[in-house]
Amino acid sequence: MNSRPLLAFPILLVDDEEEILFSTSLIFRTAGFSRVLTCNDSRQVPEILAKEEVALIILDLYMPHVSGYELLKELAGTHPQIPVIVMTAANDIEMAVDCIKAGAFDYFVKPVERSRLLTGAHRALELHQLRSQVSSLSEHLLTDRLQHEEEFAAIITRSPRMRAVFHYLEAVAVTDQPLLINGETGVGKELVANTFHRLSGRPGPFVAVNAAGLDDLMFSDTLFGHTKGAYTGADTPREGLIAKAADGTLFLDELGDLQPSSQLKLLRLLQEQEYYPLGSDSPRRTNARIVVATNRDLKAMIGDGSFRKDLFYRLTTHQVTIPPLRERRDDLPLLLDHFLDEAAAAYKKAKPTPPPELCAYLASYDFPGNLRELRAMIFDAMARHGKGVLSMTSFRAAIGSGRTAAECEPLAFLGALAAETAPAGRMPTLKEAEELLVAHALRLANGNQGIAASYLGISRQALNKRLCRSPQPE
Repeated sequence: MNSRPLLAFPILLVDDEEEILFSTSLIFRTAGFSRVLTCNDSRQVPEILAKEEVALIILDLYMPHVSGYELLKELAGTHPQIPVIVMTAANDIEMAVDCIKAGAFDYFVKPVERSRLLTGAHRALELHQLRSQVSSLSEHLLTDRLQHEEEFAAIITRSPRMRAVFHYLEAVAVTDQPLLINGETGVGKELVANTFHRLSGRPGPFVAVNAAGLDDLMFSDTLFGHTKGAYTGADTPREGLIAKAADGTLFLDELGDLQPSSQLKLLRLLQEQEYYPLGSDSPRRTNARIVVATNRDLKAMIGDGSFRKDLFYRLTTHQVTIPPLRERRDDLPLLLDHFLDEAAAAYKKAKPTPPPELCAYLASYDFPGNLRELRAMIFDAMARHGKGVLSMTSFRAAIGSGRTAAECEPLAFLGALAAETAPAGRMPTLKEAEELLVAHALRLANGNQGIAASYLGISRQALNKRLCRSPQPE
């Protein structure tokens, strides 16, 4: 079932009285439900269910041919995923209990108040949506098969952790609940959000907005728009991005930068699916799916009072965390090849062959800027490239200047290394310390002497001399 608001789920009304079918159908249609099916012969219900996708059945109890109670018991066995509401003129407590035992979601006595009927239908549809979600999650967790493998083609990875993220996204895309994407800067959160939008099957557009630097007025104007004269300079009315995302997805990046007043407006948008353009007293409704992303620790922000707890819990119905590049180093060869293709096309150059030691050298770096930093490095190297094998000079310059303080503290490093490998109770000799450093550098470089030499700050020839006069590590 495609992702859709509850009002778009199909409802089947079964009653032998045409007047009841007409009036009940009118209640649902005027409430915004777009698909309401009717049936005046209970014998036709199995045939309808075989042809139509139905999310809720509202069933009369006393009908000719097949009674509502018999049909209820049959549906509990053949279509247990579809909630059934019994609506009958029989005010019989014993029958109501029997119906609930037989699998009815609720039992209403005619005539039913409009508000009560609609509330019961909403609750039943939420149950149906939850059952569908659990079933989809179970299928994805028990198998490694993705139903829409092609939708993930833009995300270059072979990481098992990313594969698990894909399964989760595909499973929850069938709902209309918000999605929170966590991850460091540069991991590709917007790319994941765009993929999630395509998985949802929503016909509307994907609209992205970055909340960083938006004060409350700019946030409201950007998302909700304004009426003419709403403020000085508002000479014409303007639609907000939430209106442009109708039937689609609104992606809000840098969520942690929202001001408290803007957080409250976002909470109302999520809870009520409505908003007020600046200068308007009339609310407008939206059916856009909300996806948000952040690189900040929202729980810590709740602790210091800078993020609303109620908004956090409203957003975490579905959430994923995109692992940083340092936790998916197996992706480096794929990403290197992909970004080299991009850079070669951008600079209109032939794609060069990377040196064999480049991937091992990149794997020794933590990439605080993640994919964005790697892509920038490759584009810079490609801009400098002339012909032949791609030079490692620009990579060494970028990574060398990007080491952390801990990486640049040789005394702390030597102390830790000596504690692990030197005999207890004495300091290693200079020769032992040199051997330990050489062995450690070679392990980091996966045996590549050129990279190991760059770690040690010496030439490859100098490293070769040391290896020749010292026993090589096993």
